[in-house]
Amino acid sequence: MDADPRHPDGSYDPVAKVFHWVTVPLMAMALASGFTIAHVRDASKLGFYAIHESLGLTILLLSLARIAWRQWRPPPPLPEHLPLPLRRLAKGTHHALYAVLVLQPLLGFFATNAFGFPMQGATAYLGFIDLPKFMDKQEALAWVLLGAHQVLAWLILPLLLAHVAAAIWHHAIRRDGMLLRML
Repeated sequence: MDADPRHPDGSYDPVAKVFHWVTVPLMAMALASGFTIAHVRDASKLGFYAIHESLGLTILLLSLARIAWRQWRPPPPLPEHLPLPLRRLAKGTHHALYAVLVLQPLLGFFATNAFGFPMQGATAYLGFIDLPKFMDKQEALAWVLLGAHQVLAWLILPLLLAHVAAAIWHHAIRRDGMLLRML
């Protein structure tokens, strides 16, 4: 988007902003439900799985749409007044976040299928959309996929913290308008 007084270095377009700000609470809920599932020992565990899996698949679909949108409507370039190492770090963090937003739900979806629990019935997508089962139960593979899913969950946290910290740093310390590009 073009520069204006509020956004001297350009701004993300409105659709990109919606993708970003819809993804934020979905990720918060997916992470919270995912980290909670391991500690639930009663009948409500299935409900946590249903919510977590639906959130994950929604994040995957939004992320794929968001990536496609970025191809059609690229974000504003990072301004030249930012030092090159900061631009590279920002670009690397964004690429890593996009990779995780796609890989994490896929690993979880594949793991649940490999455990023999496709998103059907009580764990249907959004509670009512049965997704086809695409593999037979393969418990050894399921544990590998779940392990990778859990490792990525722990990698998401520092990526998100770095992203949020950078936004706050740009806004409160540098006062360079970077945060305003997404508002």
